[in-house]
Amino acid sequence: MASIPLLISAPHPCSYLEGQYAQSAFVDLSFGVNTAIYSQLIAHGFRRSGDDIYSPYCAWCSQCVPVRLPVAQFKPNRRQKRCLQKHRQTTVIIKPAVFEQSHYDLYLRYQHHRHAEGNMVNTSPDEYMSFLGSSWCNSQFIEFFCADELAAVAIVDCLDNALSAVYTFFDPKFSDYSPGVYAVLWQIHYAQKQGLEWLYLGFWIADCQKMNYKDQYQPIQGFIDQQWAFLKNK
Repeated sequence: MASIPLLISAPHPCSYLEGQYAQSAFVDLSFGVNTAIYSQLIAHGFRRSGDDIYSPYCAWCSQCVPVRLPVAQFKPNRRQKRCLQKHRQTTVIIKPAVFEQSHYDLYLRYQHHRHAEGNMVNTSPDEYMSFLGSSWCNSQFIEFFCADELAAVAIVDCLDNALSAVYTFFDPKFSDYSPGVYAVLWQIHYAQKQGLEWLYLGFWIADCQKMNYKDQYQPIQGFIDQQWAFLKNK
C-alpha cells in the first residue's frame, strides 16, 4: 500500500465502554480514496462511517477488534438455522444507496425503540445519509420484506473481494424474527453467490453487549497485533 496520511482525533468519551475514552486515526480524505483503496484499508483494520475512514487509536485500550468472516467456511449454528426457517417467506430487494423516505422513517422508529437515550433519535435526513451513505464507496441499501411490509434495511459496501456490513435497522414489531441476524446471514449467502472471500462485520468488543455477538458467526477472524487470527466464540 502507498503511504496514506492519517489524522489523529482528540480523546473523547467512548461510545461502547462506559467511563472510558477513545481516540481514532482518520484517513485524510484529500488523499483521494475510492472503493479499491478502501478494500485494502479494511483489510488493515479500518472502517468507514459516511465518507470518513477510521481505525481505533487508543494506546490505553485494545478492545475494539476488527472482524471478518471467510464466507465459504461459514456454518450456521442452531439459532441461525431457526432464523433462516422464520424467514423462508422474506423477500429481498437491492437498492442503490440513495435517500428514501420509507427507509428514513424506519430508521427513526428503530432508534427511538433501541437507542432512545442516544443522540441519533433526532437525526435529520442529511445526517442520516451522511452517516450511512458515501460519495466514494460502492454501497447498497438492502430491503427485507416480511408479510409485504418493510421489516428491515441493511447498508452494505461492495468491495473488491468482500462485502462490508455497515449498519442494519429494522421495525421493532418484527423483533421476534431476529431481522438483524437474518441480514447478516443474507449477506453471507450473497457474498458466497458473488464468489467473494470475506464479509467484514465491523468491530467485536468482548465487554460490550451490543458488539460482542459477532463471534456467533463462525469461523471468524480478528485483526490483532496487525494480523488476522481466528477467534473462538465465548
